[in-house]
Amino acid sequence: MSCQELRRSRCLLKRYRSKTIRIASRFAIAVHLLSLLASEASASQSSEWLAGSIGVNAVIVRNIMGLLRRAGLVNVRQGVAGASLSRPAAEITLLDVYRAVEADGELFGIHADPNPNCDVGARIVGTLEKVFGEAQRAMEARLNAVTMADIVSDLADSARQ
Repeated sequence: MSCQELRRSRCLLKRYRSKTIRIASRFAIAVHLLSLLASEASASQSSEWLAGSIGVNAVIVRNIMGLLRRAGLVNVRQGVAGASLSRPAAEITLLDVYRAVEADGELFGIHADPNPNCDVGARIVGTLEKVFGEAQRAMEARLNAVTMADIVSDLADSARQ
C-alpha cells in the first residue's frame, strides 16, 4: 500500500469513527437533555447549565434542543433561558427522541456501490437489508417501550441507592 493510499484509508476511517460517535452521542445527549428538563423543571436551564451537566459545548445543546423543538418534544422561548417538555414525560418514548435527532433514522447504512459482477457484491445489499431491517425493527420496538418517565424514574432510583 502506498503512502497516499494509507493516508486516504486513515482519513476515511477517521471520518467514519467521527460520524459513528456523533450519531450515537447525539441520541444520548438528547435523552440526557430531556431527563434534565423532566427532573429539574424549576432549575435555570440555560444552554450553559445544561451543557455543564452533559459535559459538552453549549452550541451542541442548542443544536440538539432545536431538533427536539422541531419534533415537538420541547418548548423553547427565543432569548429566554429555559425550556420545558411539550408533553408529560410518560408520553415521550425513546423512539420519539431517536427519530427527532437522527436525520434518516437508519441504524445501519449499507455501502452504496457493491460490484454487481461479483457473486457476493450482487447479493449483499438484499441480504444486509433483511438482517439490518430486523435489527432496526427490534431496536425501535425496544425504544418505543421505554418512556422518558421510565428514564427519570430509573435515575431517581439509582440516586437513592
